[in-house]
Amino acid sequence: MAGLATAALIFCALATAIHLITIALALVRVLARKKRREPESTPVSIVRPVCGIDHYDELTLRSTFELQSDSYEIIFCAAREGDAAVPLVRKLIAQHPHIPARLLIGDDRPTSNPKLNNVVKGWEAARHPWIVLADNNVLMPPDYLDDMFAAFGPGVGLVCSPPVGSHPIGFQAELECAFLNTYQARWQSAADAVGFGFAQGKSMLWRRDILDAVGGIEALGREIAEDAAATKIVRARGLSVRLVDRPFEQPLGPRKLRQVWDRQVRWARLRRATFQLFYAPEVFAGSFFPILAGVAAAANFDVDPLVALTALVGVWYGAEAVLASVAGWHLRLMSPLAWMTRDILLPVLWLEGWSGDTFVWRGNDMSVAKGQEISQSPSHALAATSDR
Repeated sequence: MAGLATAALIFCALATAIHLITIALALVRVLARKKRREPESTPVSIVRPVCGIDHYDELTLRSTFELQSDSYEIIFCAAREGDAAVPLVRKLIAQHPHIPARLLIGDDRPTSNPKLNNVVKGWEAARHPWIVLADNNVLMPPDYLDDMFAAFGPGVGLVCSPPVGSHPIGFQAELECAFLNTYQARWQSAADAVGFGFAQGKSMLWRRDILDAVGGIEALGREIAEDAAATKIVRARGLSVRLVDRPFEQPLGPRKLRQVWDRQVRWARLRRATFQLFYAPEVFAGSFFPILAGVAAAANFDVDPLVALTALVGVWYGAEAVLASVAGWHLRLMSPLAWMTRDILLPVLWLEGWSGDTFVWRGNDMSVAKGQEISQSPSHALAATSDR
């Protein structure tokens, strides 16, 4: 028993140390944010796919027109004229005649990825050698382009930003913030800080020639997830993927628990299918097993298990609170409860990632095993507007 207690204590200490190190690395990133002296003036094409209407879409799409740069064009992409987002996009374009902007409509399907198919026409129509691919639910601050270019140094092939949840309404949205912010964004920032960045499809800044050299934007369809394909393409060229120092917001609004869970299962299965070696140890990434091990070992070292539990909870979630506060990420009184709920769910989520190959994305039945779309119903896809 003493041997097991010692092993449990070592595991708890190691996991807690890694947790604190990743938080420290993320803190260094947000505190050392690179700022340009002048607004970015490099000509850029911003391509934004739209599909349906979500709670904050007008806010996020309007932000595209409010960047502190006069050297960019905006290309919105919709699959169908009847999409609910089309009138909103046309209204925003009419309200900002000083910004070169247009809406392209067409349901081309050169790949099995519906989102990628929607932006192919935008990529081909882009006039500039630098292209941003940004989801419709990304809130762009005025210095959005400045921050993207600040990270594009020598040896870099792609700059991205993970989403940081904001403006949640209800506990389910608080739970999504818990997954997105001090868990996923933290781990991605920490990995990038040690030179091992992974692409994130929410916001991507491409130098066009890098992707065109491997077949153009359709090359992102080689994997079921375009961000996984982007990571592998960039690394194969001897370049690196970098993240911005301060990730951009994704306003959430109200969420249903099923939406939050299905989205996390989808991402888990995509990670497992595309980067299995890195997915395998994710089961130990949260606090559940380390705290359980620490409490179990406490009595063998003459420590009150309740005291051990209190101390470990304080260390794990106190550190997350510091990160959220310093980074300016969403932080409320109920945030620790959302973080605890997330960590209890993480082992179940990890098992879900291994247990199946299919998922539904905006009404499309997809398979990570085959890397293909099983079926696509336009009416079904239009109905699935809230799966962001």
